[in-house]
Amino acid sequence: MSSDHLPTHSSAWSPLYQPLFRALWIAAVASNIGTWMQNVGAAWLMTSLAPSPTMVALVQAATSLPVFLVALPAGAIADLVDRRRLLLLTQGWMLLAAGGLGALTLMGATTPWLLLTLTFALGLGAAMNAPAWQAIIPELITGSEVRAAVTLNGVGYNLARAVGPALGGLTVGALGSGAVFILNALSFLGVMVVLYGWKRPVGEHALPAEDAFGAMRSGIRYIRYAPALRAVLSRTAVFIFGGSALWALLPLVARQELALNATGYGVLLGCLGAGAVIGAALLPQIQRRLSTDLFLAGATLLFAFATAMPAYVRSFSLVSAAMVAGGIAWITIMSTFNVGAQVTVPSWVRARALAVYGLMFQGGTAIGSTLWGIVADHVGLPMALVSAAATLILSLAAMGRYRLKLEDEIDLTPSPHWPEPVLSMNPSPDSGPVLVTIEYAIDPARAREFVSAMQGVRSLRLRDGAYRWGLFNDPAQPARYVETFVVASWAEHLRQHERVTVADRETEDVARAFHVGATPPVVSHLISARHQTTHK
Repeated sequence: MSSDHLPTHSSAWSPLYQPLFRALWIAAVASNIGTWMQNVGAAWLMTSLAPSPTMVALVQAATSLPVFLVALPAGAIADLVDRRRLLLLTQGWMLLAAGGLGALTLMGATTPWLLLTLTFALGLGAAMNAPAWQAIIPELITGSEVRAAVTLNGVGYNLARAVGPALGGLTVGALGSGAVFILNALSFLGVMVVLYGWKRPVGEHALPAEDAFGAMRSGIRYIRYAPALRAVLSRTAVFIFGGSALWALLPLVARQELALNATGYGVLLGCLGAGAVIGAALLPQIQRRLSTDLFLAGATLLFAFATAMPAYVRSFSLVSAAMVAGGIAWITIMSTFNVGAQVTVPSWVRARALAVYGLMFQGGTAIGSTLWGIVADHVGLPMALVSAAATLILSLAAMGRYRLKLEDEIDLTPSPHWPEPVLSMNPSPDSGPVLVTIEYAIDPARAREFVSAMQGVRSLRLRDGAYRWGLFNDPAQPARYVETFVVASWAEHLRQHERVTVADRETEDVARAFHVGATPPVVSHLISARHQTTHK
C-alpha cells in the first residue's frame, strides 16, 4: 500500500473531540505535571533530610527501579484483567502513597528512608499503570485515529515534562514539599473520577484465564516470532541510545555552556515541549507524504542536529531554536515507535508488547544517559554531544534490516475461521501436551514453493502458542505433507483459536492454495495419553 492510501484523520487534534479521550487526556496531563512536581519536591526534601549526593541520587533510583522490576508482569496482568479496574487500582495506590507522604511531610515526620520507601511505592504504581494505560488507547477512539491519539499522549507527556519541574520548584519555594505531594495526590484523584465514569465493555471468555507467569511466557514467545514488533523494538533501542544524550546532558549545557540559571534551563525544556506540540500538528501531513522509514530518517537527522548544536553554539536564542527543532523530531520519532508497538499486535497481547516497549525505552534511556555522562566526563561536554549526534546518524543503518512499514495496515481483527475440533470426549483444559497435525496434498512440482509459504505459517503457530513446529513429507507418497505443532495444554490450543486474526488467515490462505486434494486439509488433535483427563 502506498503512502497515498494511508488512512488518515481530519487533524492532529481530532481525538480530542471524543469526550472520553479528551477527559482522560486532560486528567493525564494534570497527573503527569503532578508527577514531575513530585520529583522536584522529593529531591529537594532529601537535600534537607540527608544532604548527601548518594541519598539524593537514590530518590531518582527509587522512581525508576520499579520499571525494571515489574514491567513485564504489569503487561501480563493488564492483558488478563479488566484494564479499567486495574487502572483504578494503580491510580488509587499512587494517591495513597503521594497523599501519605504529603501528610507525613506536613507533620514533619518524614525520614530519608521513609521518603525513599514511599517514592518507590509511587514508582511501583506508575510501572504497573503504564502498560494498561497505553493499551486502552485503541478502545477510546476509532481505529483511524490511533496514531493521532498516541501522538497527543506524547505531547501531553512532553508538556508536563516542560511545565511540571518549573511549577514544582515554585510550589516548593512557596509552600514546601508537603504541599507538592498533596497536589500530586489530588491529580490522581482526577484520573480516577474519569475512569470511574467509563462504562468499558468487558468481553466474556469461556476459557480459564492464563496465569501471570504463563502470560509472561506467551508474551515473550509472541515477541520472538513477530517480525514487525521486533523491528519496532530494535529501532527504538538503537535510537534511544544516542537520543538519550540530549536529555541527560541538557542541564550541563544550560549551566556550563550557556551560564543559565534554573529558569533558563526551564525555558530550554519548554522549547522542547513547544516543538513537540508543533510536531504533533505537522505529523499527519508528513505521514501522508512520506513512507515511515523516510520520515523517521529525516526526524533522526533533525534530532542529531539538535543534539550537536549546543556543542559549539553559545547563543541562547539559537540553542532554544534548536530545542524546538529537537522537540519536533522527538515527538515524531517516539510517537511513531509507540504507534508501531500498538498497531502491530492484537489486543490479547498488546499490554505485554507495550510493557516490553516501555522497558526498552526506559532501559535504553537509563543506560544511554549513564554512558553519555561518563563520556562527557572523559572527553568533555561538546565532544560527547557531537559523538551522540554521530551515533544517531549511524543508527539509520538499522533501517536496512529492520524496516518499518506502518503505512501498510495489518488487520488484527479476530478471525474465527478455524473449525471447532470434532471430539467424542471433552478434554480437561489442563490436558496436554497437545499435538496438532494437518495433512496436505501438494503437487510435487510445486513442493518448494509450498515449503517456502509454510514458513509464514510456522511463525504464526509459534507466535500464538505452539512451542514446537515441523513440516514432514512422506517418501512413500510424495504428494503427502504433514504439518505438526505442539502446544502445552488443551486450553492453550483453544486460545490459539481465539488469537488467530484476519492477517493470519491471509498467511494460511497463501499456503493452503497449494493444496490439491478433493477435500480440505485433514486436521487431527492428539493429547498426551500420560496426562490425558476428561471432564463433563
